[in-house]
Amino acid sequence: MTAMDKKTRENFLGDTKIAVLSTNTEEGPPFSVPIWFEWDGSRACFFTSANSPKMERMATDSQVSLLVANPSGAPEQWVLIEGRVEITERNAFDLAERLAHRYWDMEDPAHIKMVEEWRASATSLRLLEILPTRIRSSN
Repeated sequence: MTAMDKKTRENFLGDTKIAVLSTNTEEGPPFSVPIWFEWDGSRACFFTSANSPKMERMATDSQVSLLVANPSGAPEQWVLIEGRVEITERNAFDLAERLAHRYWDMEDPAHIKMVEEWRASATSLRLLEILPTRIRSSN
């Protein structure tokens, strides 16, 4: 396994890919879910609703990992970000809207409607930032 150099890793994380967020559970095994994310060069950011199950898990244990990998059929490359999550109420909708434009076809009426629903309930959204303690990769 050869690790990515910093430039390759930054470019890889800047591409539009679905990531897999893993949080710890009280029962023992981690719980993993696919998410949209944005990499700002020093942390991975994502959003969720304040009452989502992952929020409960991260309130109990803020240690998480985020796996970003190429899809099937593409060269095998991945980045694993491990760290702690910081949760805030500010700018969550702004991130949600940016990610919607990045991940969705915003000509689709259903997607437009969903973003408007997020806007209407923006106070219930949370911005989550993973502050990396370790980043591993394979190129």
